[in-house]
Amino acid sequence: MEAIHVSDAPNAIGPYCHAMKVGNLLFCSGQTPLDPKTMTLVGRTIEEQTQRVLENLSIVLTGVGLTLKSIAKTTVYLKDMKDFQGMNTVYEKMFQNHKPSRTTIAIKQNPLDALVEIECIAELKS
Repeated sequence: MEAIHVSDAPNAIGPYCHAMKVGNLLFCSGQTPLDPKTMTLVGRTIEEQTQRVLENLSIVLTGVGLTLKSIAKTTVYLKDMKDFQGMNTVYEKMFQNHKPSRTTIAIKQNPLDALVEIECIAELKS
Protein backbone atom coordinates (compact mmCIF):
# COMPACT_ATOMS: atom_id res chain seq x y z
CA MET A 1 0.00 0.00 0.00
CA GLU A 2 1.08 3.54 -0.70
CA ALA A 3 -0.40 6.68 0.85
CA ILE A 4 -1.01 9.50 -1.64
CA HIS A 5 -0.90 13.20 -0.82
CA VAL A 6 -1.58 15.71 -3.60
CA SER A 7 -0.31 19.20 -2.79
CA ASP A 8 -2.93 20.99 -4.96
CA ALA A 9 -5.88 19.27 -3.23
CA PRO A 10 -7.48 20.57 -0.02
CA ASN A 11 -5.56 19.47 3.06
CA ALA A 12 -7.05 16.57 4.98
CA ILE A 13 -9.04 17.80 8.00
CA GLY A 14 -8.16 14.69 9.96
CA PRO A 15 -5.57 11.90 10.24
CA TYR A 16 -5.94 10.49 6.72
CA CYS A 17 -4.39 10.79 3.26
CA HIS A 18 -6.01 11.88 0.01
CA ALA A 19 -5.88 8.33 -1.35
CA MET A 20 -4.32 4.90 -0.97
CA LYS A 21 -2.82 2.89 -3.82
CA VAL A 22 -3.52 -0.80 -3.34
CA GLY A 23 -2.54 -3.01 -6.28
CA ASN A 24 -4.10 -1.47 -9.38
CA LEU A 25 -6.76 0.41 -7.41
CA LEU A 26 -6.84 3.89 -5.93
CA PHE A 27 -9.13 4.43 -2.94
CA CYS A 28 -9.83 8.16 -2.67
CA SER A 29 -10.91 9.68 0.64
CA GLY A 30 -14.16 11.61 0.62
CA GLN A 31 -13.89 15.14 -0.68
CA THR A 32 -16.01 18.01 0.59
CA PRO A 33 -16.48 21.38 -1.16
CA LEU A 34 -13.37 22.99 0.30
CA ASP A 35 -11.45 25.59 -1.66
CA PRO A 36 -7.91 24.12 -1.80
CA LYS A 37 -6.29 27.53 -1.24
CA THR A 38 -8.46 28.96 1.55
CA MET A 39 -9.71 25.70 3.11
CA THR A 40 -13.19 27.24 3.38
CA LEU A 41 -16.45 25.74 2.13
CA VAL A 42 -17.43 26.83 -1.38
CA GLY A 43 -21.01 27.36 -2.50
CA ARG A 44 -24.37 27.51 -0.81
CA THR A 45 -26.30 25.31 -3.23
CA ILE A 46 -25.98 21.59 -3.83
CA GLU A 47 -24.98 22.32 -7.42
CA GLU A 48 -22.12 24.64 -6.43
CA GLN A 49 -20.89 22.28 -3.73
CA THR A 50 -21.10 19.18 -5.96
CA GLN A 51 -19.07 21.00 -8.63
CA ARG A 52 -16.33 21.83 -6.10
CA VAL A 53 -16.32 18.31 -4.65
CA LEU A 54 -15.85 16.74 -8.09
CA GLU A 55 -13.16 19.30 -8.94
CA ASN A 56 -11.36 18.30 -5.73
CA LEU A 57 -11.63 14.60 -6.60
CA SER A 58 -10.30 15.42 -10.04
CA ILE A 59 -7.30 17.19 -8.48
CA VAL A 60 -6.48 14.08 -6.44
CA LEU A 61 -6.85 11.84 -9.49
CA THR A 62 -4.75 14.15 -11.68
CA GLY A 63 -2.03 13.94 -9.04
CA VAL A 64 -1.56 10.26 -9.95
CA GLY A 65 -2.16 10.63 -13.68
CA LEU A 66 -5.87 9.74 -13.71
CA THR A 67 -9.16 11.47 -14.60
CA LEU A 68 -12.78 11.14 -13.55
CA LYS A 69 -13.09 8.55 -16.34
CA SER A 70 -10.76 6.30 -14.31
CA ILE A 71 -13.36 5.97 -11.55
CA ALA A 72 -15.04 2.59 -11.14
CA LYS A 73 -17.26 3.46 -8.16
CA THR A 74 -18.36 6.47 -6.17
CA THR A 75 -20.16 6.85 -2.89
CA VAL A 76 -22.11 10.09 -2.47
CA TYR A 77 -23.08 11.28 1.01
CA LEU A 78 -25.86 13.88 0.96
CA LYS A 79 -26.95 15.92 3.94
CA ASP A 80 -30.50 15.83 2.55
CA MET A 81 -31.93 13.46 -0.07
CA LYS A 82 -33.97 16.42 -1.38
CA ASP A 83 -30.67 17.50 -2.98
CA PHE A 84 -30.42 14.30 -5.04
CA GLN A 85 -31.58 15.82 -8.34
CA GLY A 86 -29.37 18.90 -8.07
CA MET A 87 -26.33 16.78 -7.23
CA ASN A 88 -27.19 14.36 -10.03
CA THR A 89 -27.39 17.14 -12.64
CA VAL A 90 -23.85 18.35 -11.89
CA TYR A 91 -22.54 14.79 -11.43
CA GLU A 92 -23.81 13.76 -14.87
CA LYS A 93 -22.33 16.90 -16.49
CA MET A 94 -18.91 16.34 -14.88
CA PHE A 95 -18.75 12.62 -15.74
CA GLN A 96 -20.14 13.16 -19.27
CA ASN A 97 -20.76 9.71 -20.81
CA HIS A 98 -18.81 7.84 -18.12
CA LYS A 99 -21.16 6.17 -15.64
CA PRO A 100 -19.29 4.50 -12.77
CA SER A 101 -21.26 2.42 -10.29
CA ARG A 102 -22.53 4.55 -7.42
CA THR A 103 -24.17 4.49 -4.04
CA THR A 104 -25.95 7.60 -2.77
CA ILE A 105 -27.06 7.89 0.84
CA ALA A 106 -28.36 10.62 3.10
CA ILE A 107 -26.54 11.12 6.37
CA LYS A 108 -27.15 13.29 9.38
CA GLN A 109 -24.14 15.55 8.86
CA ASN A 110 -21.06 15.78 6.63
CA PRO A 111 -17.74 17.22 7.84
CA LEU A 112 -17.89 21.00 8.20
CA ASP A 113 -21.66 20.74 7.58
CA ALA A 114 -21.18 20.38 3.82
CA LEU A 115 -24.20 19.46 1.72
CA VAL A 116 -22.27 16.71 -0.08
CA GLU A 117 -19.19 14.52 0.20
CA ILE A 118 -18.00 12.07 -2.46
CA GLU A 119 -15.42 9.29 -2.26
CA CYS A 120 -14.32 6.99 -5.07
CA ILE A 121 -12.40 3.95 -6.19
CA ALA A 122 -10.43 4.33 -9.42
CA GLU A 123 -8.39 1.99 -11.58
CA LEU A 124 -4.72 2.82 -11.98
CA LYS A 125 -3.12 2.60 -15.41
CA SER A 126 -0.91 -0.41 -16.00
